[in-house]
Amino acid sequence: MHPTDEPKGSGAPPARSASSGLSIPSAASAIEATRRRFGGGGRTPPPGPPPDDGDEDDEGMLRMSFLQHLEELRSRLIKSLIGVGVAFGGSLLFSQQLWDIVRQPAKEALKTLGYPTDLVAIEPMEMFNIIWFKLPVVCAIFLSCPWLLYQIWAFVSPGLYKKERRWAVPFILSAAGLFIIGGLFGYFVVFRFGLTFLLGIGKGLGVVPMVTITHYFDLFVDVVLGVGLVFEMPVLIFFLALLRIVTPSFLMNHSRYAILIIFIIAAVVTPTPDVFNLMLFALPMCLLFYVGIFASYLLVLHRENRRFPWRMTITIVLGVLLLLAGAVYVAVTWYGFKLVPHWPFLTR
Repeated sequence: MHPTDEPKGSGAPPARSASSGLSIPSAASAIEATRRRFGGGGRTPPPGPPPDDGDEDDEGMLRMSFLQHLEELRSRLIKSLIGVGVAFGGSLLFSQQLWDIVRQPAKEALKTLGYPTDLVAIEPMEMFNIIWFKLPVVCAIFLSCPWLLYQIWAFVSPGLYKKERRWAVPFILSAAGLFIIGGLFGYFVVFRFGLTFLLGIGKGLGVVPMVTITHYFDLFVDVVLGVGLVFEMPVLIFFLALLRIVTPSFLMNHSRYAILIIFIIAAVVTPTPDVFNLMLFALPMCLLFYVGIFASYLLVLHRENRRFPWRMTITIVLGVLLLLAGAVYVAVTWYGFKLVPHWPFLTR
């Protein structure tokens, strides 16, 4: 082989022995070959990737074992029960005043239909169970709902990113506010219309309603608490979007199925079978569904560092409100309508 034809990368030419003239590997080449044979390699292995402080806690996400989750759940349940107990003690002091508020829809409905306005107690323990126990419990749930929602958030927050925990205050305020508003809507609108309809079915047929205090209160709790829970729909949708379970586009694409489910729920929860009360219950639920989609869309914009066109939106909303105000003004001044402080707020 010609000296110039030796392969590339063979390194320095082998050293030759002075006595025999033969080519022998140098000591350095022997050590290098040994290292390569046993996996050492001649180069220093590259250093591993530096530890990422963000990966250590996943941007503030806490790591907890299964037992730690159970201990946290136990702690939050105890604190929730303590909050409900304190609210129950405060509600117990105003049980009579609360009962006057609860029985007011029955009193007005019976008076409107021309029946006696008193409710009936069949068993001796009915009045004690309803007025002095169940009613304060229901009131305590409404009063302590901000505290209960905070405990729920505190239990879930370790599984969220640090930047997502800043939604704690908006979550608690909006969820508690919607629950209370839903209860008030159920009390002032749904329950009153439904009760008047139910008690008036037998009018003129020789049937006189004799409403027991237990059945009346059970219907009251079902409607008020049911409507309050239904009004949590925007918070539920926002929370699912926060956990990346649903997206606004997914909800919009399947909104027709959601509306169908809403009407089924309204048909089950509404205490009357007529279409008016069904629509009275279903339409706010549909509106709340789209409010939840809008809130989740704002969350997605925040994640993508984009802004919502608030100025244009507020301008459109104010324009719609001005049109509604103009329509009300025309109805009052030209067509003889008048405003009243109860539903439907505009009547002849």
